[in-house]
Parts: sequence; C-alpha cells; structure tokens
Amino acid sequence: MVITSGCQSLKTANATNQPTTMQAQNADQPKKLESFNITGKIGVTIPANDTSGTQGGSAFYAWGQENDRFAIELIGALGIGKTNIEYNGQTATLVSEKTGTLTADDPEELLQKATGWQAPISQMPYWIFGRPAPSDSAPQLDAQNRLISSVNGDWSASFTYKGNDKLPSKISAVQPQGNKVVMTINH
Repeated sequence: MVITSGCQSLKTANATNQPTTMQAQNADQPKKLESFNITGKIGVTIPANDTSGTQGGSAFYAWGQENDRFAIELIGALGIGKTNIEYNGQTATLVSEKTGTLTADDPEELLQKATGWQAPISQMPYWIFGRPAPSDSAPQLDAQNRLISSVNGDWSASFTYKGNDKLPSKISAVQPQGNKVVMTINH
C-alpha cells in the first residue's frame, strides 16, 4: 500500500494489511516498531473554552507506518478538510487546504499547532499492536495476555478487542483535562 501526500510517499512492503515484523534490530534496543497499513475512523474531543461542554471532530484515516516513519491521510479531517500528515523520524509535516503546509519537531506538536488539539500520536504505533509504548507505565493485561489499559504521561488508554482477536479494534485515550481520542482500527 502506498500512502501519498503533497510532499512525498511512504511505501511499506506489506500490501496485504497484515502486521509484519520489521527486519531484525539490535537486541539491546527497546521494543521495535512494526510496519503496517491500517484504516479506520478517529474522533477527537476537547474541552470547550466556554460553558458549552466539549468540541471535537472525526475523520476517516489511512495510516502507513515503516520503522519510525509514517504517513497518514485524513478524510473529513477534524474540521480542516482533507489532510496529509507525515513524519520522517525527525520532522512532522501537515498539508491541508485550510492550513497549508505546517511543520513541527514531532507529531503531537504539529497537531496542536494545526488544530489546537492533543493526541498521543507517537504511542499509537505500539498501541495499534496491543503493546505498551516504551514510555508507558502501568500496563494491564487481560486473561488472554492482551493489553487492556496503559498510561503514558497524563494519557490513559483503554483497548477493545473483537472476540479472540490479538490486535485491538478500538483504542480510547483520555486526559484528565478532558481531551479524548477514540480510534477504530481495521487491521
């Protein structure tokens, strides 16, 4: 699968949308990222600045990941139109008709800059595989040894599985301030 954006393409070797393990890395490295191509829907809710409660939006996405690089295409994108987000391991770039091209040092900073919203983007590649991110604390497993909750900074994540699936079909992450991200995943 190839995810294309206005800047460049990320080609992943896995054209069948099945998770694969990346080539062997040094044994002393922490948990490695895996390559994947997934689709689904993401919703973001944030506390409103007034007394109206919350505000938010949703988008359909296609996400291609290879090592620490990724490309995400958002359609119906969280109030900013069709959007492409890329991260090359050092710089995150967002391109949309509404915002133009924006860059930042990391994906979280970029999303905050573009929308004012927060999301644990850097943890998602681990969570998509039902694994805690290296910086997570307090991971909890179910009887089938699947990750059902984890904490990263002030984000608390919970994971939903269909039947006996080993990979989560939904990730919900919340912050005490009221930020919430819900991501459905088609593996």
